[in-house]
Amino acid sequence: MRILVLRQSRDSDDLDRGETFSRRQRAVIVQAVFCAFLLFFTEITFSQELSPRAYWPAPHGTKIAFAGYAYSTGDIVTDPSLPVVGVDSTIRTGVIGYQQTINLAGRTANFQFELPYTDGSTDGVFQGDPVNREVSGIGDVAATLSVNLMGAPTMTVAEFQKYRQDPQPLVATSLKVVAPTGEYEPDKLINIGTNRWAAKIKLAYLRPMPAKWVLEMAAGVWFFEDNEEFLGSRREQEPITALDLSLVKRLRPGFWGSIDANYYLGGRTIIDGDKRADFQRNSRLGVSLAYPFGGRHAVKASANFGVVTESGGDYNTLMLNYFYRIR
Repeated sequence: MRILVLRQSRDSDDLDRGETFSRRQRAVIVQAVFCAFLLFFTEITFSQELSPRAYWPAPHGTKIAFAGYAYSTGDIVTDPSLPVVGVDSTIRTGVIGYQQTINLAGRTANFQFELPYTDGSTDGVFQGDPVNREVSGIGDVAATLSVNLMGAPTMTVAEFQKYRQDPQPLVATSLKVVAPTGEYEPDKLINIGTNRWAAKIKLAYLRPMPAKWVLEMAAGVWFFEDNEEFLGSRREQEPITALDLSLVKRLRPGFWGSIDANYYLGGRTIIDGDKRADFQRNSRLGVSLAYPFGGRHAVKASANFGVVTESGGDYNTLMLNYFYRIR
């Protein structure tokens, strides 16, 4: 984004140094700022995932369909070097997905597919003038494969019931891939899709404790492909390292609550070789509560908020998910 601003300045060398930006220049920068807002929201969503119980095993052949809704509000900072203040964003995201527990070399494994739809609006102030942007559309699809490496071999329903009574420590790993399937037009400044592949490798450790508590710890790294069509420029992003910690209380089968936290750093973006001042060292806290009903149904409510935000989005998110066990 900074490259775009500099180009506009070079094209206007005939202006006096004390003269303010022209209306056309201001419009271009404002549009670019809110384009970055949408792309940046996707990136911080990647790094700020809080997902307790993601590696808890299930019987072989379990199939689950799910739908979710997330509502986020707050300050989405795009680039600290840009003269935009008073950013106030509202993001609504719906997602549908499917998960199946499979046997992978004798270990419990899960395959998950997610399709999001995002609707967002942002207000801000650029050089004293209020600005607004609203965009909606299908986002980038994601697929995740997780495998329990230790402590949870493939289990029947009866074996899983025994495991639940006496759970053992787990070591698990996962690979999440996000494909550039979302709406993206290279000649448009506002886009929902990111027009690039992204992948996250994660390693987790789950430690059951007395009184049905479980301590979950995980470390992961996001890797991003370059976007070769970012407003006529090439946009790169450095990897993001994320550390997650959850304390889960199992109340009864399928009924649980958790306190969650994470810390992540990295993710500096580079546009045509120009590094931006957006290196992230951020942290979030969250809580979750899941409740089963009717034998095959469950709902999960979650909330999370930023506690440390050096660069990126400082916002609050409320989420509600519904799960249906097909088998």
